[in-house]
Amino acid sequence: MKVLLLGGSGMVGQGVLRECLLASDVTSVLSVGRSPTGRTDPKLLEIVRADLTDLGPVEPQLTGYDAGFFCLGVSSVGKTEADYRRVTHDLTLRVAGTLARLNPGMTFVYVSGAGTDSTGKGRSMWARVKGQTENDLLRLPFKAAYMFRPGAIQPRHGIRSKTAVYRLAYLIVRPFLPIISRVAPNSITTTDQVGRAMLAVVRQGPTEQRVETRDINRLGA
Repeated sequence: MKVLLLGGSGMVGQGVLRECLLASDVTSVLSVGRSPTGRTDPKLLEIVRADLTDLGPVEPQLTGYDAGFFCLGVSSVGKTEADYRRVTHDLTLRVAGTLARLNPGMTFVYVSGAGTDSTGKGRSMWARVKGQTENDLLRLPFKAAYMFRPGAIQPRHGIRSKTAVYRLAYLIVRPFLPIISRVAPNSITTTDQVGRAMLAVVRQGPTEQRVETRDINRLGA
């Protein structure tokens, strides 16, 4: 399996990259992002581009991939809907459209979020934009596409979020994570479970297109 990973330097992307490099059936990983991952591995190649809206110059390097894992994302905190949409929807669809054209046999996995609004019309700005993004991605001509909707994600194996507010939130809730995992197991997952679940949907094929936390934990067990 050849994997193309978008956003491998972020918290979720780091976890996905780790699991891809550990998987015996993954022969190569191409990480595409604005920042280097900081990892070295014989399986790993990297393309660092400040502007991901224009992948034209590197298109020849983006072909022949079995899986595309889109882990790029930004927090909606402090952003207008227009600003949030430019990254969350417009950039995502531009990149995904390019990958669908170059890799018609690709299985594409997008990291969305718990509570995403599939109608795309609700009151919550972030949920509405995410829902519209999901719907538009599912219309692209991939072999298969899955929208992952994790709730809280526990970073493991030394992985840290690049977003300060998320790091602070994790420090606050970390002592309570064992209790939360027992009382509400379907509300929390881990970076490694997300990565293993992504690989699982590529290997196993058909499942629900929208993958909630409980399904992520089951697939990533």
